[in-house]
Amino acid sequence: MPKHPVFAMAFSRIYPLYVQKAERKNRTKKEVDRIICWLTGYDQAGLRQQIEQENDLETFFARAPAMLPKRSLIQGVVCGVRVEDIEDPPMKKIRTLDKLIDELAKGKPLEKILRQMTSRRSGMTATEGPLPRMHIVRRAQEAPAPVQR
Repeated sequence: MPKHPVFAMAFSRIYPLYVQKAERKNRTKKEVDRIICWLTGYDQAGLRQQIEQENDLETFFARAPAMLPKRSLIQGVVCGVRVEDIEDPPMKKIRTLDKLIDELAKGKPLEKILRQMTSRRSGMTATEGPLPRMHIVRRAQEAPAPVQR
């Protein structure tokens, strides 16, 4: 079976369309970048490099440093197709990113789009950036004391 033509499209051609879609709805390029980096594991420099190298979408996702393990939990309809029903793994990755960008353009808060999940990379949360270990310990220690009766 021949590959879908979308796999051969350069990510550098798709990326500005994602940004334009977001900016038309008063969202920012920075938010688009955070979503892409959160899903794929690219850092900002890696994302920029992928754009400059003009890799196709299939290569972009194949080289992703750390695809989000729980991406299969992202559900919904994009382009008339339910993301969770797509069986072709590369196409599912593309449509998952499309879905996340759609949610951003529809005005959904970034924290909800990123599902407030802690990243498996560098101990970062999707909404807070680096979270020092001491901060995590302090939060646990600051939990309210049980009420004594």
